[in-house]
Amino acid sequence: MKRTALCDLHVASGARMVEFAGYEMPVQYPLGVMKEHLWTRENAGLFDVSHMGQVILRGENVKAALEAILPVDVLGLAEGTQRYGMFTTDKGGITDDLMFANWGDEIFMVVNAGCKEQDFAYLQSTLVGCEVEIVNDRSLLAIQGPKAREVFARMVPDAATVTFMQSEKMSWQGVELWVSCSGYTGEDGYEVSVPNEHAEDFVNALLAFEEVEWIGLGARDSLRLEAGLCLYGHDIDTTTTPVEASLNWAIQKVRRLEGDRAGGFPGADIILAQFADKPARKRVGFLVDGRAPVREGVEIVNASGEVKGVVTSGGFSPTLAKPIVMAYVAAQSLDSSEALFANVRGKSIPLTQTSMPFVPSRYYRG
Repeated sequence: MKRTALCDLHVASGARMVEFAGYEMPVQYPLGVMKEHLWTRENAGLFDVSHMGQVILRGENVKAALEAILPVDVLGLAEGTQRYGMFTTDKGGITDDLMFANWGDEIFMVVNAGCKEQDFAYLQSTLVGCEVEIVNDRSLLAIQGPKAREVFARMVPDAATVTFMQSEKMSWQGVELWVSCSGYTGEDGYEVSVPNEHAEDFVNALLAFEEVEWIGLGARDSLRLEAGLCLYGHDIDTTTTPVEASLNWAIQKVRRLEGDRAGGFPGADIILAQFADKPARKRVGFLVDGRAPVREGVEIVNASGEVKGVVTSGGFSPTLAKPIVMAYVAAQSLDSSEALFANVRGKSIPLTQTSMPFVPSRYYRG
């Protein structure tokens, strides 16, 4: 397994290490998944996400070239801000989702760990005439929670006023940080790229604050589920379109309505048609009756036992103190508002459709 620059520090902190996307990663610390989750909702949680892929794109026409392969507005993204995007196939499926930032002459992009090698190869083959610099010498950290801003600003004062989806270069003790106001928990906070040789000192400085605790992959997953955010390979993949995945919001009007920048990306004909003609299924959220968690792969059925969908992410919500799920369900069943159930080992557990996020987001917008 590969190791991040902070692997030894995780072990020294008592982390239980597991394999994830080819890396040895901390799934939990002595605090435990439940307490780590609640700590992040109440204080500031620190996550090592260095396994994810970081890449810088350069070139005179790099933004136009990138817009040709992403179904989102690249050319209209203001300098110093970032946007959520995805790579799509000719059939409208999703090969990965990502974040990218406009740094003026550069685009900084972060992709999923399990997809990064294919993503890097795809960028190199499609962005003709552009430089694709794969960043291997920097760690990536996330500090998330209602106290994250206050704590991080003690170390990096310039971060105090940065708003949601801003992305800037800052300095800490002479070390260049790449700071984005974003995350995967629904909380306010930052994602920070720091050189590997300074990563341990940077982390120790953060952990010295009593508001900060290490958080592992276990709580990261339950936090992102409460935030209603997709996990690639589970809630989205090459068989799901952005519209089916309820990611319509991510495709700006300039890319889907009439105009010289509408369409033109892989799978555009299929994806854009679904804005007008509702797809046969949609990703939706449910509250689960009772206390038993409903896991990925469980079938969604109606009162007659007919299969109407499948759970793609599910678990117990520590914040709501009840199980929640995300699932793909037949649009016909959603339109008719028929009663739906999770079929768990032959037992039908009632479900109540609810809006997402399950727990209100607290992004800082100024």
